[in-house]
Amino acid sequence: MNKIRIISRIDVKNDFVIKGIHLEGLRKVGKPNEMAIKYYQDGIDEIIFMDAVAAYYDRNSLTHIIDQACKDVFIPITVGGGIRTILDIQNILNAGADKVAINTKAIKAPNFISEVSKVFGSQCIVLSIDAKKKSHNKWEAYFDNGREPSGLDVIEWAKKVESLGAGEIMLTSIDAEGTKKGFDIDLNKAVSEVVSIPVISSGGAGNEEHISNLLNNTSVDAVALASVLHYELLSIGSIKQKLVNNKIKVRM
Repeated sequence: MNKIRIISRIDVKNDFVIKGIHLEGLRKVGKPNEMAIKYYQDGIDEIIFMDAVAAYYDRNSLTHIIDQACKDVFIPITVGGGIRTILDIQNILNAGADKVAINTKAIKAPNFISEVSKVFGSQCIVLSIDAKKKSHNKWEAYFDNGREPSGLDVIEWAKKVESLGAGEIMLTSIDAEGTKKGFDIDLNKAVSEVVSIPVISSGGAGNEEHISNLLNNTSVDAVALASVLHYELLSIGSIKQKLVNNKIKVRM
C-alpha cells in the first residue's frame, strides 16, 4: 500500500483564503501564501489552491499566488477553478504548479480531458468531482463550485473520467464540506472502489478519528483538509502521528 498523502486545500477569493460550509457562506480566514508556507513547514505533503470565484469570470486568477508560493514551497501544488483551455493549463504550469484540477469544463466537454491529458500527461490532470447525495448510494456531480447540478451520476462519471485520461480524482462531498462532522464514507468507498487512479477525499474532517475512519474504510489515497488546518483545530504533525499509531502509512 502506498503512503497516504495529507493535502491542504486552500480556497482563494480575491487574494484571501476563504472557507464556507457546503461550499457556501464564505468567510476570510487568511492569506494564501502565508498559509502555504506554514503548512509546508509543518510537513504537509501537497497543496491544492482553488480559485473559488473563477466560475463567475471564466478564468483562473491565481497565477501570481502560485508564482509566489513556488518560491517558498517545494512540494507538489495543484491549482483549480476556471480552467477552460490548454492555454489556461500552460499558464498555471508555467507559474510553477505541478497539476491542475478541472471540473466545469470537463462536465461541459468531456473530450477536453483526453485532449489535455495527451498534451500534458495524465499525471498533471486532476478531475475535481463535487458530489451531492440524491438517495441511498446515489450522488450527482455538480459544477460551478458546487452550485449547478449536472445530471451526471458520480460513480459513472468517475469511471468515465478515468477512461478519458484523468490521472487523479479529487472527490468533494458537498453535504459534508465544512461541517467538520466526518467524511461521507459511502461516497468515498463507492468511488475509490470503481477506479484505479488515486482518489483525494475532500470535505468533512473535524478530528483525527474522522481521518482514520475514512482511511480504514475506503481505498482513497489522500485526504484534503481545510477548516481543521485553517482554524488550527488540528496540526499536521498530530494527524500524521495518529495515523501512524493506527498502522496507516504516511510520509513523516
